Amino acid sequence: MEKKTSTLRLIYPQWQGGIVAHWMPDIPADDASRGYYLGAQLLNLLAPESSQKTVVVPVSLDINDRETEKGVSAHRVILEQTEVALAKLKENNPDRIVTLGGECSVSVVPFTYLAEKYPGDVAVVWIDAHPDVNLPYDDYKGYHAMALTACLGMGDEEIMNVLPGKIEASKSLLVGLRSWDEGMKDRQEELGIKGLSPVEVAADSTAVLEWLKGTGVSKVVVHFDLDVLDPNEIIAGVGVEPDGMKIQEVVRVINDIAAEYDLVGLTVAEPMPRIAIKIRNMLDQLPLLKE
Repeated sequence: MEKKTSTLRLIYPQWQGGIVAHWMPDIPADDASRGYYLGAQLLNLLAPESSQKTVVVPVSLDINDRETEKGVSAHRVILEQTEVALAKLKENNPDRIVTLGGECSVSVVPFTYLAEKYPGDVAVVWIDAHPDVNLPYDDYKGYHAMALTACLGMGDEEIMNVLPGKIEASKSLLVGLRSWDEGMKDRQEELGIKGLSPVEVAADSTAVLEWLKGTGVSKVVVHFDLDVLDPNEIIAGVGVEPDGMKIQEVVRVINDIAAEYDLVGLTVAEPMPRIAIKIRNMLDQLPLLKE
């Protein structure tokens, strides 16, 4: 008799990993900073109904609790929320995890959990405009830019000691990549992480599937950062890098992976609901609504 597998829906509205308010001057800075929190809630609202068990990671909303320590902004809060998220996964022991975030670092806990559960048999396809291979000693201190390296076991020692597993750099692929902070292209090359531009996956998913075949794995985790999408079609994240992937291209790549491999992890991250934030702030100023 075939063993039934469990899929957990993890709502992980962590926002502290992003230092993003300066990119959205049309939104009050505190609202922009915490925008990922609302974004995660909206993703869960908009996602199709299913029989999956849903677990919510509690996240602090204290805007002032973002002190940079050990090269990571909001280090203490992120460490605490990492421990809570991991405890929830261990309690539920899922075989597969759908994560709705939150900024990019929400993939770190579920992906490293799955790496431990399926040792040596997991590859990561990171669909993102950016490589997310920063380290704490780099100029930018936002943990969301360190998310992929954290999945590889590289980063702040205290956080790394909490994470249960790691994925090999040789089993990591960047898709939709088109923007690098200073020095990050060199680091990507040093780590040996292959990158595919939007053009290379526009027509079909062959390049992704051929790379996966070379890893020898049976299981895949996919990270989908909404800023990979072409801003001419939709602006769903913070980034507005031109010449991105079309929605249907991303959908096709992920479905093609799932058709050939056991997709054990899927994250949708970095939703920045600009319009929803403005509507919420407008409603907050109207009479009768607060009675």
